[in-house]
Amino acid sequence: MSIIEIIQNGVIQGIKSLYGADITADQVTMNSTRKEFEGDYTVVAFSFARIARKKPDDIAEELGNYLVREVEQIERFNVIKGFLNLSLSNAFWRSFLMDVFQDEAYGRLPANGKKVMVEFSSPNTNKPLHLGHIRNILLGWSTSRILEAAGYKVVRVQIVNDRGIAICKSMLAWQKYGQGASPESAGEKGDHFVGDYYVLFEKKFQEEYKEWQQRDEARQLFASHSENGQNEEAFFKAFKNNYFNKYSRLGAEAKEMLLQWEGGDEATISLWKQMNSWVYQGFDETYRQLGVEFDKLYFESDTYLLGKDAIQKGLEQGVFYQKEDGSVWIDLTDAGLDHKLVLRSDGTSVYITQDIGTAQKRYQDFGVDKMVYVVADEQNYHFQVLFEILKRLGEPYANGLYHLSYGMVDLPTGKMKSREGTVVDADDLMAEVVAEARANTVERDTISGLSEEEQEAVIRQIALAALKFFIIKVQPRKRMVFDPKESVDLQGQTGPYVQNAYVRVQSVLRKGGEQDLSPAAGYQQLESQEKEMLNMIYGFPGLVQLAAEEYDPSSIANFCYDLAKAYHRFYHDHSILNAQSAEAKAFRLQLSQAVANVLRHGMSLLGIEMPERM
Repeated sequence: MSIIEIIQNGVIQGIKSLYGADITADQVTMNSTRKEFEGDYTVVAFSFARIARKKPDDIAEELGNYLVREVEQIERFNVIKGFLNLSLSNAFWRSFLMDVFQDEAYGRLPANGKKVMVEFSSPNTNKPLHLGHIRNILLGWSTSRILEAAGYKVVRVQIVNDRGIAICKSMLAWQKYGQGASPESAGEKGDHFVGDYYVLFEKKFQEEYKEWQQRDEARQLFASHSENGQNEEAFFKAFKNNYFNKYSRLGAEAKEMLLQWEGGDEATISLWKQMNSWVYQGFDETYRQLGVEFDKLYFESDTYLLGKDAIQKGLEQGVFYQKEDGSVWIDLTDAGLDHKLVLRSDGTSVYITQDIGTAQKRYQDFGVDKMVYVVADEQNYHFQVLFEILKRLGEPYANGLYHLSYGMVDLPTGKMKSREGTVVDADDLMAEVVAEARANTVERDTISGLSEEEQEAVIRQIALAALKFFIIKVQPRKRMVFDPKESVDLQGQTGPYVQNAYVRVQSVLRKGGEQDLSPAAGYQQLESQEKEMLNMIYGFPGLVQLAAEEYDPSSIANFCYDLAKAYHRFYHDHSILNAQSAEAKAFRLQLSQAVANVLRHGMSLLGIEMPERM
């Protein structure tokens, strides 16, 4: 039984004994005591005023005396404006620490028998992974790790967007301008190599479009619209997509290539496979650097025809309706949405069709209870529609669908644009953070005694911690700015700051050597900072459960920062190896070990490694 349950039971018995009333645990409102007040847990007495027919302060006073008398774990209390602040006994905290300080897996919950799938990354094969993908990847990976720690069996998947007009643009550009080059001959990573041709296509297209704007047909088109008051620049900016579809030579070639791909043209398919293979090699290298892997990859080239059978079945069941032109729709207005197209009049799919079929296939493949989609908030409406449709189709996993929606990532210099080649790709960003970490480490000269290989390993651990923590610490739904220089600051709310607390513990434990820690049982007067850290550690398993329920890795990141900050402060204010007694020294070594274990476990849930030195 947890201490929270013990206190709740004590309150239930106290209300019965003092006022003759029966209450349930749900009626006992409890929180951790605010830092500015003395205590570990606070019980709100206001809800018992009607039962006791007394003022909340009087109820809290009477209940506090009862709990101190009847619940051995509670040592004392104080009352502040109807709030009963309870302080747990030193014996309770000593016993708790003795139980957990050697448990490296503390916080991991038992298996719950449920399976969850997490889809994340899901890149396009016409460009490399970029900063936006990094936030997606890190959120997906850390969420999957947290779900595992909460007792779920987790399946990690991505769907690779490997077909469509964008992919054909990079293929066509290579075919026209590549002169047989390859990533090897260019000395470039495969995804960067292919991405360069996507950018090149856009450059050539813009040149073509600019030249076309000087022709008579363009002038005539503008003249026919200028009467609406639109200036020339605004007109041609808005007309760009129409030009691509109706007038562009490059646009026509790209669309023809897409038709050839869909028709199974051997040469087109061969080129598509070759260029995609280059991209996959590049992706795999980036994933390895980030420490990320997948259990299964789905490819849009395999899934884009899925879902049509589900639409037909739903049409027969009355879930969908058909218009006179043959298109199929669903009316979602009663769910606060709108009428949504699910099949075009020519029988071709739209994105929602594919997603319906892909969800069904994944359930057939893995039989999961939940599916989590890590996708940017631009797709919020899409997933509301998808989930509502799957619910109406009666899918067994429909109540376990979740869109982990996240805000976009900007740099201090502003937004990124992939077609213009201004995207900050993942590899360059990681290299920049590694460079910042190296510069900081050289300046501090703290690992010069290690071998060159060991130094490089530590620098990479620091750099990846900086990158991952800085992004994960922000609540997913918030838009954010990533600053590489700020991310490696040892004094800020950063991954290296948390790592430094862990390294500090390791230094203390190394200096302490082999110790008999049994005297810790005799440590009587715990410091408030010691209790603060113990309280944080005690709540860690509950936080893991909550982070899993809310799909929010930022809560784990911020917990690790708070615990690291508490330990740094304690280390500054109190001696550990030169403590005033053998009992205090043993207790503080136990506490330091517990802090290290929880920090290492908590950061591992974020995909972050902890160095022994830094």
